[in-house]
Amino acid sequence: MNTTPLWRAVAAEFLGTGLLVAIIVGSGIAAQRLSPSETGLQLLENSTATAFGLAVLILIFQTVSGSHFNPVVTLADRALGAEARPLGIVTYIAAQILGGIGGAVLANLMFAVPTMISSKDRISTGHLLGEVVATAGLLLLIFALVRSGRTALVGPAVGAYIGAAYWFTSSTSFANPAVTIGRIFTDTFAGIAPISAAAYLGAQLVGAAVGVGLVFLFFPPVRKAFA
Repeated sequence: MNTTPLWRAVAAEFLGTGLLVAIIVGSGIAAQRLSPSETGLQLLENSTATAFGLAVLILIFQTVSGSHFNPVVTLADRALGAEARPLGIVTYIAAQILGGIGGAVLANLMFAVPTMISSKDRISTGHLLGEVVATAGLLLLIFALVRSGRTALVGPAVGAYIGAAYWFTSSTSFANPAVTIGRIFTDTFAGIAPISAAAYLGAQLVGAAVGVGLVFLFFPPVRKAFA
């Protein structure tokens, strides 16, 4: 049982989500500068940094807050039976969103890039389907490991999954409302325009519902037999 005070767990969610977005945006800016004419190489650099950085952040904060860093993970955790106070859910999600915005601003400052609302349009039917797939797969992975007693593998497994999903989904696997909102605040390689972000948020919620359904299907709660 996790006895961490709520304020400490919320602070971990804020910092962890912020650092995650700083990694995504910062490595995207670096990739643009290092490989200005090679889009594929830019994506490789960005996805590699994100995969490793996410795994590290999960390992750092896993025993403090559970390392959600993602509103759909927080909501899915509750839907799948975790005990949580409404205040805890609300503060987790608020911390994740504010952290995501702060992380984008931090990356902009580190690379001396103005903080601006992104103009990068990412909407297409394929992109939205990609977000459904990416989000559903992420939740299935996390809760498959949790429900089968392999929680220690969540960090490296999630990092590997997101690194792969950058490439096998058309949307490059945002799969996270807090990260999506944060990326509105950078008009760089990793940015997303507000209208595109709104559509992505809807697709992520659909993906979350699919993911929770798959967890119930393949990893149902263990029922204890009466003696």
